[in-house]
Amino acid sequence: MFLFINYPSWIHPEVFPRVPILHLVRWYGLMYIFAFSTAFFVLKKLLKAGFFNTKDRIATEDDIFSYIATGIVFLLIGARVFSTLVYDTTGLYWRKPWLIFSPFDEVTHRFTGLAGMSYHGGFIGGLIGCIYWCKKNKFPLLKWLDGMAIAIPAGYTFGRLGNFLNGELFGRITTMPWGMVFPSAQKFSVSLDWVSSIMQQIGMTVAEGTRLVNLPRHPSQLYEAVFEGLCTFLILWTVHKKYTKNRPDGFITALYPICYGVVRFVIEYFREPDIDLGYRFSVQKGAHTYMNTSLLNLSTGQILCALMILFGIGLMIFSFFSYRHHKAE
Repeated sequence: MFLFINYPSWIHPEVFPRVPILHLVRWYGLMYIFAFSTAFFVLKKLLKAGFFNTKDRIATEDDIFSYIATGIVFLLIGARVFSTLVYDTTGLYWRKPWLIFSPFDEVTHRFTGLAGMSYHGGFIGGLIGCIYWCKKNKFPLLKWLDGMAIAIPAGYTFGRLGNFLNGELFGRITTMPWGMVFPSAQKFSVSLDWVSSIMQQIGMTVAEGTRLVNLPRHPSQLYEAVFEGLCTFLILWTVHKKYTKNRPDGFITALYPICYGVVRFVIEYFREPDIDLGYRFSVQKGAHTYMNTSLLNLSTGQILCALMILFGIGLMIFSFFSYRHHKAE
């Protein structure tokens, strides 16, 4: 009995891999369209419920469209810049910054799209874009940020599904029965004792003479889609619906990075960090990334999530003090 799952061979990064021209359409890009459409749908629903209206101004659907469009542009810029300048270790994009937004491979000139987007960079960029739009159009900042905070996780679910369809950002090695063998994952020598032990546990066999084997990984993209996306959205939506009164503007905005940060911090223990970056903090010298050997080995994502949590806590305190001060006047 096999206690693992092979990554479906029929899944390709391209939606139509063998169709001329259409092979340029990739699942990851398509998932972005689904994500932004979902976020717009949530914002539109909030609009109809009067969420954005104030005593002096009634928001319109054009306002919603303009708001999310501005946020998307800044999000994509932030996600791409952060990915290329922070996560890339080659220094290529520092030397040739014009390649940051080039959709073609520098060597082969083959169309690759903007491969590599950072969530934390997107968060910062999107936040700046939303602040800019609210200040420019003179809308109450915290109220509109609350609306975006509710909408983001619903769309985020599709982003992680796109990572799964790309066969990227997979997790660490596991012996769980839902562990999945991703074709692009690092392979290991079958002569290693720990590799042989794992193969025996999961019932994996290889052809005689095979020297390298691809071991099952946590499908961490799906964990993230469910918990960072769907579950976080349900939490924020429930808070929005049940605690409409006596809730300060900015509370949901603060709750989002706290919820996301906590969930992502935990899931990072199952997701393999970028091999070239390794750990940002480690209690074990030369600790490998493909298996979790200590809870004190922290990745770049976990450090950034800790900062998100602190940001959310600070914003929550600020929103409550502002609310109490406003009520006292």
